[in-house]
Amino acid sequence: MKKIFLMGFIGLFLACSSGISKEDLNKLDGYWEITQVTFPDGNIKEYKVNTSIDYISMDGDEGYRKKMQPRLDGTYRTSDDAEAFVIVGKENDFSINYKTELSEWSEKLVELDDTTFSVLNEEGIRYDYKRFEPISIQKDGEEKK
Repeated sequence: MKKIFLMGFIGLFLACSSGISKEDLNKLDGYWEITQVTFPDGNIKEYKVNTSIDYISMDGDEGYRKKMQPRLDGTYRTSDDAEAFVIVGKENDFSINYKTELSEWSEKLVELDDTTFSVLNEEGIRYDYKRFEPISIQKDGEEKK
C-alpha cells in the first residue's frame, strides 16, 4: 500500500512539473491579461474584463513587469512604477524572483506557451494569463485593421 501511495505521489509530482525550457522564456515578453486566479482551497475567481494589463519586458534572464491601462485609441496609460525580476531556473523548473524597494517575492512558472502562462506564488495561489489582444474600434468609413 505504501508503494502505491509513493508511486502516486511521484506521478503527481512529475505531472505538475512545468516542462518549460530556457528557450521558452522569451515568450513572456509582451502584453498579458489575467484570466483567473485559483486559491489553495480550490475557489476560482474569473476575470472576464480587465481595466489593466501587465506588460513584461525581458532581456535575457532579467526583466520588468508593469501595469498598463489600454485605451480605445490603441495607446496605453501607465505610471513609472515597474517590478524588476530575475528568472532563476534548474533544468525545466523556473521561478520569477521580484524585487522592489518595498518587497521581495517569488512565483514559480508552471505553464508557458505562445498565448498563455501561469504562475504559482508562495502562498499557493495560481494566476493564469492570456496574451492581450487590443480591441480595435473603427470609425464609420474606416477599414478594420
